[in-house]
Amino acid sequence: MTMSTAYSPVPPRQGVAASCLVLPQGHWPDLLSFLRQRFAHVADAWAHRLAAGQVWNDAGEPLAPAAPYRPGLRIWYFREVAHEMPVPFDIAILYRDERLLVVDKPHFLACVPGGRHVRETVLTRLRSQPGLEQVSPIHRLDRETAGVMVFCVDAASRGAYQRLFEQRSVQKEYEAIAPWRPDLSLPRLHRSRLAEVPGEFVMQEVAGEPNSETLISLLAQRGSWARYRLQPATGKKHQLRAHLAALGIGIAHDPWYPVFRHDKAADDFSQPLALLARSIAFTDPIDGSQRHFVSQRELAWPAVPA
Repeated sequence: MTMSTAYSPVPPRQGVAASCLVLPQGHWPDLLSFLRQRFAHVADAWAHRLAAGQVWNDAGEPLAPAAPYRPGLRIWYFREVAHEMPVPFDIAILYRDERLLVVDKPHFLACVPGGRHVRETVLTRLRSQPGLEQVSPIHRLDRETAGVMVFCVDAASRGAYQRLFEQRSVQKEYEAIAPWRPDLSLPRLHRSRLAEVPGEFVMQEVAGEPNSETLISLLAQRGSWARYRLQPATGKKHQLRAHLAALGIGIAHDPWYPVFRHDKAADDFSQPLALLARSIAFTDPIDGSQRHFVSQRELAWPAVPA
């Protein structure tokens, strides 16, 4: 099992925390033999890490390639992504106090390290700044989505803020630009059951009891495009993107909905997904104050017909 955790025997590097791997039950002559077999596609990377003393045990001691294999041992290392694409957009700080840090996330920047994104993430950039080494996200946005994102600076308060999202005690408002459907009656409360497409990254609407709900309103119309207000009552993966796609108004420049476009697999920074987390509001669980944070970003109307 691979994981990241608040505890680490080695300090972060440029805002990136070490990852942890718990060795499973089994028999291998040494640690390198296991890693070469388990991660055959990056076997050379593990050999290099071990030879360079870049794999550690819980005591922070480097492990040698010939170290004996011990089931249950936790080993620590830093993930590396070759040729990680720089994201040429900055994070704007909307608010900061002793407990919260609120940012205006740009499009294309992942929230946390994962997959092919390690350094080019909001969390990594924030943690590389003095005083923010332990900052943690309270919720997440899709990598392609821009807008308001809340982080916790004070570890002791993190759980209270996270429970707000778990209990749906947060009012979230998004904006999207998508095709205009004159026959679609708005405002509209769209409820459906969303489920992952087997073997795919995307969601789809299926028969059954609804598990997702979004209030959709019209903000403006320009030719064949419209700007919509989206107010989700639930937080299913890709909920807003899947809901609009199901209504026949897939969000402009969406590489995944209504169908995955292979030509959009690589980022095109000139065509960001037209989806913005406009605002977040909640009652602060620590002091009872009313919190309301609003993105300063604006979605650009598409230059081509819908």
